[in-house]
Amino acid sequence: MQNELKNELHNILSGKSEVRFGAIIQAIACYLNDGEKTSSIIEIDKHFKSQETTRLENYISKENLWIHNIDFTQYVSEGAEQKVYLNDSEHVLKLNDAIYYSSWKDYFYNLLLHNYFFSDTAYELLGFTKDNETLYAVVKQNYVSITSNTDLSKVKTFLTLNGFENNRNNDYINRELGIILEDLHDENVLTQNEILYFIDTVFYLTDVFWKN
Repeated sequence: MQNELKNELHNILSGKSEVRFGAIIQAIACYLNDGEKTSSIIEIDKHFKSQETTRLENYISKENLWIHNIDFTQYVSEGAEQKVYLNDSEHVLKLNDAIYYSSWKDYFYNLLLHNYFFSDTAYELLGFTKDNETLYAVVKQNYVSITSNTDLSKVKTFLTLNGFENNRNNDYINRELGIILEDLHDENVLTQNEILYFIDTVFYLTDVFWKN
């Protein structure tokens, strides 16, 4: 079962299979995929992400993906990695600079994984913007109205049932799949009418994921 799931995820990341709001994300990830550098080399190469960002910006310009009409007066909050704005009564916009990732490609993989596992809060990539020379991906997501505080023990139970073990604090790992899922505190997992909604996830892929 886990091997079938891993193959399905491989197909999604490579653009061979569909996932909600996946088409544009898959196209960009495939464009950025060099297929030669290993993750360890990327970590060593300090200039890699800068070069990748330049390539990404060229793609954005070519495909007319720049967004110039964000209403910054609708600011809600921000964390280390993103800024949040109201879009309408049912959606928020999130501006993310991929600071948690060593490459933009890994950030886009994170979006695809989130959209697969948590399709009810799937990210829709609208385009990109720049602020103070920093590039941000602009994603739209359903707004979740909180009806009660999140019980983190329920988050743990839910993820355990789905093959993830709690390895520290609010971080989890599926060792068989080779997927790490971090930062699942009660501001990133919300509760509405007793249902958990994962609104901000941080997925990482280990070497195990890429092995057959």
